[in-house]
Amino acid sequence: MPEKLPIQDIAVNRRARHDYFIEETLEAGIVLTGSEIKSLRAGRANLRGSYVRIENGEAWLIDTHISPYEQSGTYFNHEPTRPRKLLLHRKEIERLRGKQAIKGLTIVPLRLYIKGRRAKIELGVARGKKLYDKREAVAERDARRQIERALREHRKRY
Repeated sequence: MPEKLPIQDIAVNRRARHDYFIEETLEAGIVLTGSEIKSLRAGRANLRGSYVRIENGEAWLIDTHISPYEQSGTYFNHEPTRPRKLLLHRKEIERLRGKQAIKGLTIVPLRLYIKGRRAKIELGVARGKKLYDKREAVAERDARRQIERALREHRKRY
């Protein structure tokens, strides 16, 4: 039986889970150049503000910042925020296009990671949260934290 490939997280978009309700997730590959993959392996990426656009039957990752690789020369380096093609099956792209056409839904990257030897990205089909939803989530998190703190104090006494 083949060994389980290690997964190494590079960038996580925590803001996406704060700003959106994630309805569905899927994994996609990314087309990268040599200096981009080296920079990713060094952990130099940022997903903040990035999104996915579907054009001409292809999925593109827009505004993801992958820092230039310092050891490669200026000629061989890459543009940090260039659009990057995502590797998905045709049926997946069509399904995402249908979801994106629904009012209020968008496709955001949730995390960027290396699985085995390949760079992958986890995408989420998301619906934007209203301000009161965000406040509700913060209140729930605070309440949970207070309950856990009270339970710890109670266990400590007895």
